[in-house]
Amino acid sequence: MSTIIHTELAPAFPLPFSQALRAGDFVYVSGQVGVDPSTRVVAGATIEEQTVQCLRNIERILQAAGLTLDHVVKMNAFLSKMEDFPGYNKTYESVMSRPFPTRTSIGCLIGDYLIEIDAIAYAPTRRGEDTSDVKGDEAL
Repeated sequence: MSTIIHTELAPAFPLPFSQALRAGDFVYVSGQVGVDPSTRVVAGATIEEQTVQCLRNIERILQAAGLTLDHVVKMNAFLSKMEDFPGYNKTYESVMSRPFPTRTSIGCLIGDYLIEIDAIAYAPTRRGEDTSDVKGDEAL
């Protein structure tokens, strides 16, 4: 069983998907683009501006679920131009906190948007809080 998560503080699109679903301890956030929810227009012409807006939209959806970006354990980013990767990566690093979530970043065609990002959050703990099961080189 899953619970729908929706907030007016993130963009809504007339497409057949939920902003997010909570399934057990996990919250799955649908892909967010760099659209400002108050104006419904793309938040800027650069990868940096659109990346910040994507992450803010994800953050607002997570807040509606009682979570933060620190609960995110996995992100997928889809870039329309791979030459934007350095700008996206630098911006992502400035917004997200350590330890960073696992991540996949790929190039694909996503229309007029420079980037789309989706996320999976784990509700019981924030990244880095519970390190009892952390395995490093010493475990090898």
